Amino acid sequence: MKTWSKFIAITIASCLSAFVASAPARAAEITVVAGAGPLPDVMGTLLPMFEKATGNKVKISFKGAPAVTADLKSGAADLVITNSEVVDELATSGDVVRDGKTLLMISKVGIAVKAGAKRPDVSTPEKLKAALLAAKTVGYSQGASGQHFLTVIQKLGIADAIKGKAVVVQNRPVGAAIASGEAEIGVQQVAELRPVKGVDQFGELPPALQKQIPYSAGVAAKAKDAATARALVTFLRSEAARDVLKRKGMDLP
Repeated sequence: MKTWSKFIAITIASCLSAFVASAPARAAEITVVAGAGPLPDVMGTLLPMFEKATGNKVKISFKGAPAVTADLKSGAADLVITNSEVVDELATSGDVVRDGKTLLMISKVGIAVKAGAKRPDVSTPEKLKAALLAAKTVGYSQGASGQHFLTVIQKLGIADAIKGKAVVVQNRPVGAAIASGEAEIGVQQVAELRPVKGVDQFGELPPALQKQIPYSAGVAAKAKDAATARALVTFLRSEAARDVLKRKGMDLP
């Protein structure tokens, strides 16, 4: 193991030890409903850490915004983790408790090519435009990053040119289309591109064209175990969790 990897492992272990010391002795099980996008990969790493540190169990499902809202309103979940806009709406409607909303992470839109391929310069809007026009195929999703990308190419004046070579990816990461060679270059949230094997997530949209996508947690008004839900939120703001979020490509609030 490299020296830096050892340092990270020791740091996370120390943070988890501190968290365990402050965790309640009683083990519990809570239900979490979460959005899709980068959250399955991110939570897939963080929740086992929480369970190991506390002895608590977390049942989590990943759904679209309408289903997330329905679960929370029906009392089927103790905690919601999703796009901050959705959590804000649920807090306004009273389905998330007034003091139970917490900003966890901020995602950005990244750019990737197949591993080993030449990395184009995308540092400015004009250079991004040139890179997109030069690519034979361009991949993007129908999610938040894909919808934003459509506004980007509109601003750059190349919407029609990109439409003819677009690879609109559904039910899998954009990175999968890049790795297979279907898309020469692709755009998606950094934390969605980064874990895909065979992909080089080398850059992000230029600042003038970037979109920040915040994700928040909200304790359900009908939570069966609000205390454990809050304990999970506390863990997700801990140093151990923040180290993971940074490695996944998330910005921190």
